Amino acid sequence: MWANESPPGRPAVPAGTRPVCGLLCGLLLCGLLLCGLACSLALVSCAVGPNYHRPAPPSASHYAPPADPERTAEAQGVVQHFSGDTSLAGDWWHLFNSPGIDAIVGEALAGNPGLEAARADLSQAENSLRSGYGIFYPQAQLDASATRQRFAPIKFGEALSGSIFNLFTLSGSVSYALDVFGGERRMIEGLRAEVDLERATERATYLSLVANIVNTVVARAAYQAEIEATRGLIELEREQVSIARTQTDAGTVPYSTVLSLESQLASSEASVPQLEQKLTQSEDLLATLVGRVPAEWQAPAIPLAALRLPAELPLEVPSKLVERRPDILIAEASAHAASAGVGVATADLLPSINLTGSYSANSLKTQNILDARGRAWSAGAAATAPLFEGGTLWYRRKAAIDTYRATSALYRQTVVQAFAQVADVLRALEHDAAALAAQDRALESARQALDLVQARYEAGTGSYLEVLAADAQYHQALINDIGDIAVRYQDTVALYVALGGGWWNVPPG
Repeated sequence: MWANESPPGRPAVPAGTRPVCGLLCGLLLCGLLLCGLACSLALVSCAVGPNYHRPAPPSASHYAPPADPERTAEAQGVVQHFSGDTSLAGDWWHLFNSPGIDAIVGEALAGNPGLEAARADLSQAENSLRSGYGIFYPQAQLDASATRQRFAPIKFGEALSGSIFNLFTLSGSVSYALDVFGGERRMIEGLRAEVDLERATERATYLSLVANIVNTVVARAAYQAEIEATRGLIELEREQVSIARTQTDAGTVPYSTVLSLESQLASSEASVPQLEQKLTQSEDLLATLVGRVPAEWQAPAIPLAALRLPAELPLEVPSKLVERRPDILIAEASAHAASAGVGVATADLLPSINLTGSYSANSLKTQNILDARGRAWSAGAAATAPLFEGGTLWYRRKAAIDTYRATSALYRQTVVQAFAQVADVLRALEHDAAALAAQDRALESARQALDLVQARYEAGTGSYLEVLAADAQYHQALINDIGDIAVRYQDTVALYVALGGGWWNVPPG
């Protein structure tokens, strides 16, 4: 049989594809051998370093001592109830019954640069993890080269004339790093922890964005209401000053009364620019949260009276809080990544083993690339162990252990702070309701006093100055009432945030 003939019953292989087929077969065989050896060693190998376990949650069954409240006092007809049976909605801002808030939140979720950056960071971490998995597969490489060179035998001690020739090479190599001590597995574990960290960061950014929007809307509505009430108060105080001046000219009241009323008027007038500045800042902040410049975006008008206070509030059990609150998940992921870093640093102290295999075909002419004289192959294993690094690897491992201890301590601190925040908000809502109820009574008393003074004035037994004073007292009580209403709304938002924001109940899509 001629060298270029095919065996009987087997289809002929084109001459140009034979080198490639032979090379690929050689590489495939080397790869299978390496994978088989790697799997065998993996069965008896272990991953050095600590195995991470989620810390046990605090044993407390409630947040506030001696027990969590079940309800608040009634204020403005609303009693807020706390119940573990109430689910924390993923879109909890809808509970405020404000289409304006819904529109702003929707626009912000689509255009906020900070949230977009957090999502990109999460995608980057996920792709880094996917790329890291490649370490568990053999690395194969195919090379082809064509060179023209002059060979000088005298370099090897032979007094012969040099020659010029072409050299064509088709080669491939396979290598595999045996993860005997689990350093690569710990590296992948660290990458998975980074993904968890970025995912929790994205959730924290999402929650912070929505909470800031709702709080800013409430503050903006309160500033606007306070400005309107203060301007009404200023008009009354101006009338008081005018009447007092007339009475002073008539000699019926001392001039000190005028000075006292003018001082009160100036104080009220000074508060308006401050409130207007806060109103402007809230509007600029809303534009920023939406991802727009203030000059190009205007928030819809949302009066405070149009908002509805949620009456049924969720109260997640403490054991669930550590599994859902984003800042706790961030701290846990940091500790997990640091734990994996200890394993990576430990594996660096130990030998590393690499398996390699190569196959090449060489020829002076392309048509002779199959010539057996130009074929070459190699297979082997190499082990490398650090002997002296000046303490670099040793102290790098100690630094990794210190990092793990620090992140573990920060995790525990984050959990403690989270529990305290929930307890603070629960008590704050209790106190908000009590304070607002008392302020409502003060407002009602001021209104009744104003009605009585007006009735006396209409009957001719009271002065108009008394009417103005009672009206001013009523407006001041109204301003205080607006502030207490806003605080109650914002502390309700704080409870949703403190419990994790309900991201696990966000509908898909």
